[in-house]
Amino acid sequence: MAGGATTAERGERQQDTSGPPRRPGLLGRPGPRRLRAIVITACALLVLGGSALWVLYGSRWTHVERVSVSGTGVLTQAQVREAADVPLGEPLVSVDTDAIESRLLRKLPRIDSVEVTRSWPHEIVLKVVERTPVLIVKSVGKPAKYVEVDAKGVRFATVSHAPEGVPALELTMSRTGSQTASLRRFGGDRLVVEAVLVAGELPGAVARATRTVKVRSYDSISLELGDGRTVAWGSAEKGAAKAHALTALMKAAPGARHFDVSVPTAPASSGS
Repeated sequence: MAGGATTAERGERQQDTSGPPRRPGLLGRPGPRRLRAIVITACALLVLGGSALWVLYGSRWTHVERVSVSGTGVLTQAQVREAADVPLGEPLVSVDTDAIESRLLRKLPRIDSVEVTRSWPHEIVLKVVERTPVLIVKSVGKPAKYVEVDAKGVRFATVSHAPEGVPALELTMSRTGSQTASLRRFGGDRLVVEAVLVAGELPGAVARATRTVKVRSYDSISLELGDGRTVAWGSAEKGAAKAHALTALMKAAPGARHFDVSVPTAPASSGS
C-alpha cells in the first residue's frame, strides 16, 4: 500500500532505536583479554600477600633484636629489660605488647605507667614513667626502712634511706575517742590519701620546709617544718584556700611559731 511501511522497514527502524549493539564481555561473560587480566591481577596479589607474610613472620629482617628503655630514674634500664622479658628473635609483628606492659606493672611497682611500641624493623621501645614519692612512712624495726607513697596514695617501694626532701608521714591516732571513730570510719589507707592531698596543696616554700605530716584523724592534719614551726591544717578539704591563707599569714607574721589555717576564712598565728 502507498505510504505504508513494509514489515522489513519497520524492523529496521526498531533496530535503529534500540541503541548500539552490545559488546561481548561487558554485561555477559568476560572476554578473553579481560579474563586474562583478572587472572594476572589475582596471581600478583597472592604473590605480594605471600611475600608480605614471609617478610613479617619467616624472614629475619623483621625479628626482635633490640629493646630500648627511656624514662628511668631510680630503676635501671637493665631492671626494666629483665622484667619486660621481651622475646628476642621472635617476629616483631607477633610480640604481645599488652603482655609486656602487664609484666612491667606487676613486677616493678615503682613504674606508674609504661608505653610499649614496635619500632620497625627490629626494636621494641619501652617508655617508662616512674612514681614519685610525696610522703614516706617509717617502718617499725631495725634497721629502719622507709615506705614511699606517691601522689595517688600508693605505697610502691620500701627503701633503706629516706629520699631527700620528702616529708615523713606520721599516723598518730589514739585508740580512744573521736580519733578511733575516724580510723574506723575512713580506714588507714583513706587517711594516708588525705595526707597526700594536703602535701599536694602546700605552697612551694612550705612544701620544701615541711619535714613531717601528722595525721590524728580525718579533720586533724598538721605539719612540722624544719625550723620547728608548726601548721594546723585541719582536713584536706579547701586545700587551695588554706594554702593561700597560709602564705598570707606567714608574710603578715614572719616571727610566729604556730599557724592555724584549719578554717581558711579565719586563719590565726601565735608564738614568736
